[in-house]
Amino acid sequence: YSVKTRIVNSQQQIFDEIRRKYVTLIPEEWVRQHFINYLVNDRKFPKGLLAVEHPLTINKVSHRADIVAFASDGKPLVVVECKAPEVAINQSVIQQISRYNILLKAPILILTNGIVHYCVQINFESNTSVSVDSIPFYQDIKG
Repeated sequence: YSVKTRIVNSQQQIFDEIRRKYVTLIPEEWVRQHFINYLVNDRKFPKGLLAVEHPLTINKVSHRADIVAFASDGKPLVVVECKAPEVAINQSVIQQISRYNILLKAPILILTNGIVHYCVQINFESNTSVSVDSIPFYQDIKG
């Protein structure tokens, strides 16, 4: 994807279209910005319904969900956890996104390190989850 970058005081930065500002370009941010582009350009998620580093408070501790996609009524639809490419998607990452989803209650969870992507659909009624082969289009999950 075409992204805007710049160097300020010897620090490389990338422009975040959602937050509308430049942020430090670390490996995890590279994954996050490319995944945002993928959601918007390929999966047709509306930019205005995406939040980046969405604040959460769990047991009085502040956390941030990397990307949250919302329905037009404000309900969370998708939670995405991004890691740097060298970080394995393991049980710890699964537990992290699961903790976030206790509050958010999104039906789709996505874990990515930019190389490997996992997508899971949650059924809250039956308290089950199923792995999804591909990232869904926004229109297919907006309800």
